[in-house]
Amino acid sequence: MIFGYVLAFAARYSEGGEGGGGLLSVNPGLAFWTVLIFVLLLIILKKVAWKPILEALDEREAKIKESLELADKAKKEAAELIAENKQTLQKAEEEAKKILVEAQKIAQDNITKSHDEAKLQAQRIVKEAQAEIDSKKHEALSEIKNQIAELSVAVAEKVLRKSLSGQVQKEVIDEYINDIQKN
Repeated sequence: MIFGYVLAFAARYSEGGEGGGGLLSVNPGLAFWTVLIFVLLLIILKKVAWKPILEALDEREAKIKESLELADKAKKEAAELIAENKQTLQKAEEEAKKILVEAQKIAQDNITKSHDEAKLQAQRIVKEAQAEIDSKKHEALSEIKNQIAELSVAVAEKVLRKSLSGQVQKEVIDEYINDIQKN
């Protein structure tokens, strides 16, 4: 509103002066009032608007600096986390390799142990089977010897009871063979 009064006053004063002004002619009254209004406008703007604008710009600059610092800090933290994660991953891979090697060693040891135990058990079974075979063989030979002895005694007994004629011998042998087939 003040500017309106000042402009109206300046316009009246400039019209009342010299009359035939062209585009390039200088009117000292108009120039004075223009400069005065410009200076008043600068003083008013400085007091009313300049401080808040500068404060807003300073605030914005501070916020931008703070945001940049936070971004740099976050970037550094991210780089540290990435490096840390890489180290952790590398350690985990090394640990996994160690565990794998250890597991393979344990598995190989178990296989070797199982193989040795199986071999020993097989040898023991073979020895037991051989001993059982020998025992059965001795039992069979002993039984055969006993049967032969019994048969010999029986044959001799029958032969002695009967006369030794060819016909009698043949009958005794046939009778003895029939007895054996029945048993």
